[in-house]
Amino acid sequence: MRRILFSTLFLGIGLLAQVGYSETFLKDKEKAEQLQFFTEQVEPIFVENCYRCHGNGQNRGGLNFYTRQALVKGGESGPGIDSENLDASLIIDAVNYSSFEMPPSGKLPQAKIDIITKWVKMGAPIPERKDVIAPHEGPPEVNESTKQHWAFQPVKRPAVPQLESDWVRNPIDAFLLAKLKENQLEPNPAADRRVLIRRLTYDLTGLPPTQAQIDAFVGDTRPDAYERLVDSLLASPHYGEHWARYWLDLVRYAESNSFERDNPKPFVWKYRDYVVQSLNNDKPYDQFLREQLAGDELPQPTAETIIATGFYRLGQWDDEPADPPLARYDELDDIVSTVGQGFLGLTLNCARCHDHKLDPIPAADYYSFLAFFQNVQRYGIRNDASIFERSVRDVGTPEEKKVFEVEIKAYEAAVAEKRAKLDLVENRIMAELKGGEKDDFQADSVRLNIIRKYIGKLLTQAEFKAYAATRREWNQLRNNPPKSAAQALCVTENGPDAPATFVLIRGNPGSEGDEVPPAFPQILSPPKPNINVPEHRKSSGRRLALANWITDPANPLTARVMVNRLWQWHFDAGLVESPNNFGLTTARPQHAELLDWLASEFVQKGWSIKQMHRLILLSNAYQMSSATNPVSLEEDPQNLLFWRVAMRRLRAEEVRDTVLFVNQSLKLDQMFGPSIYPKLPAAVLAGQSMPGHNWPTTPDDQSARRSLYIHVKRSLQVPLLASFDVADSDFTCPVRFATTQPTQALGMLNSDFMNEQAKIFAADLKKVAGDDISAQVELALTRTTQRKPSAEEIAKGVSLLKSLQDEYGQSEETAIKNFCLVAMNLNEAIYLD
Repeated sequence: MRRILFSTLFLGIGLLAQVGYSETFLKDKEKAEQLQFFTEQVEPIFVENCYRCHGNGQNRGGLNFYTRQALVKGGESGPGIDSENLDASLIIDAVNYSSFEMPPSGKLPQAKIDIITKWVKMGAPIPERKDVIAPHEGPPEVNESTKQHWAFQPVKRPAVPQLESDWVRNPIDAFLLAKLKENQLEPNPAADRRVLIRRLTYDLTGLPPTQAQIDAFVGDTRPDAYERLVDSLLASPHYGEHWARYWLDLVRYAESNSFERDNPKPFVWKYRDYVVQSLNNDKPYDQFLREQLAGDELPQPTAETIIATGFYRLGQWDDEPADPPLARYDELDDIVSTVGQGFLGLTLNCARCHDHKLDPIPAADYYSFLAFFQNVQRYGIRNDASIFERSVRDVGTPEEKKVFEVEIKAYEAAVAEKRAKLDLVENRIMAELKGGEKDDFQADSVRLNIIRKYIGKLLTQAEFKAYAATRREWNQLRNNPPKSAAQALCVTENGPDAPATFVLIRGNPGSEGDEVPPAFPQILSPPKPNINVPEHRKSSGRRLALANWITDPANPLTARVMVNRLWQWHFDAGLVESPNNFGLTTARPQHAELLDWLASEFVQKGWSIKQMHRLILLSNAYQMSSATNPVSLEEDPQNLLFWRVAMRRLRAEEVRDTVLFVNQSLKLDQMFGPSIYPKLPAAVLAGQSMPGHNWPTTPDDQSARRSLYIHVKRSLQVPLLASFDVADSDFTCPVRFATTQPTQALGMLNSDFMNEQAKIFAADLKKVAGDDISAQVELALTRTTQRKPSAEEIAKGVSLLKSLQDEYGQSEETAIKNFCLVAMNLNEAIYLD
């Protein structure tokens, strides 16, 4: 009996042990499967999208999830996972863009969100780590870890994916298609020919194609018809006009100084023309940059390279600063910001007052970079004749200089003659003045009012009238000295010896820290600057040393940044979404290999911008339609993989130019030269401190030039351009906003400009189509939409015209004018698909 009892007891214990072992085995197996799921499915998503800010050693916002302990602990916004309610975990909320939006580069495809959600519901298992790096507190350091950032690595030409697909026309297609296939997506089909020529013509010239051009292309059956179209548009002089606007946005181009007076900059339009001509001539990009940074320090400077240095004078200038040293450093900071962001994609300016908070750029590096510009003379004027002595240089030929000398002598003689006439009257009056009035008379500005008091006493009404007229003529002459066409706005330095540069504590010029030499940002592992004083010894040679380093093919940023801009300006989104910032907070782009291939190709092709245009435009990727695809839209709603071409609205200048183009009034043959001043409403001019000051309205018959040639006044914008998001010229502008607001519709329907242009449009329709209302409607719709309207659309237009006359009592002339307004406001007229 005892033996049976013990046997039963041991059997029970053995069964219990076996059950415990099985449960442990199952739990271990489940845990191993969960960890494998993390390693194979989840972590690749984190590596590509999250670890840059929250991975090993990274603690953005206090959050690190390289280990489970760190994830549970969370950061400034709370724990990464909610152990009591896993569905409410912060990480799920963030990837779904519910309140937080992570990754900031764009919402993940739903399939990847589902993987992360499934992992969190498992309890967010992460393997034990043995390589944990303690997150660095404070600004990022310059070290081997931060130097590994993708944008700081040398550009290496990757292998082009080898795919068997008829869709692959060039390497761009191969890179894009490989990534699309990886995500189980397909590219959109090709756009039809009418859509394609409209898209291409606007992209390269900023203008719509004519119906004749459309018909010719649609009917061209040659296999290279599209290639021929690309080449013809790249050869158009209007290509440079359109693409210059992108560059001018980037370098904060404006033609006035800002601040209270916002006076015009002399000859600044020559820089604008330099950009247009450089682009039309396909000037190599590295040369283009060198000329702007150091055109006066090149071995053989020319008038063109001197004009290029007007780049330095494009920013704001305070002509009466309360704190001159601070104003000077503000101007230097503007140059550092524009060069850093525009040419290198680095926000160097964030290190002006302290070490950069997000990138490994110490304040010392900022001031070492600023040292390259330390010797630049401040933009200034000579008071006696209001001529910008530090910023205007004679670049003319000997013959042009002689002509100008004659003009100056004649001008000075005319001013002296007027002044002598004034002196005759003023000396006679001053001899009779007494007391305080005699003292007041010393100020030239009050003499007219004092003399007025003595009409009938010391001078007759006729004498006063003649005096007042002479004073007006004298003032007009004095304030408008002759401007030689051989002069240019440019940079100047204080000679060959540059002053020392010091780190400014908190950016304060009154608190100098350590002295620093000119040097390039350490994070890029650069060489030491090779500085040589030019033979003319008018400058230090520092800017040329900087220009040579920026344009060195070994520089990891210059080519990457520019090809990304070209891609952005064609596809309305860059491969890198922050075109002015390639720093640590910018995640490795989805198409990093394509970006590097394009950058290496750019350099190999001699920095030719037109060659890069051609490469992009001839790809099947560019020729895709903009239609939606439900599957692709669900997986990649932001089109980060470029499975379609994005629809876009015309930019501000394109809207105005199109209006003038369709009514046949745009003066395309008038290129270059001084800017125009279109007529502005009195209410707009009244917004100035001195209404109408420095806005000499151009006659209507001369103002129908392209919008590129409108005077860019910082304190006064053309309403139509302002409402359609024209660039803010105070800072480098890499991307135009595309807002939708009531002022756009109101301005397009009710403004004086649009109604005047609609009237011109209506008159031209009648001239071309005669009195046939249907023909007028057809022609108006054809010009505004660049396609033949259907019979139904023509009938609707005719019906509208009759309604305006019969129901609203409008005359035939008013009705067709209002129909033209409607036609120019159609979505199809101002959107590209």
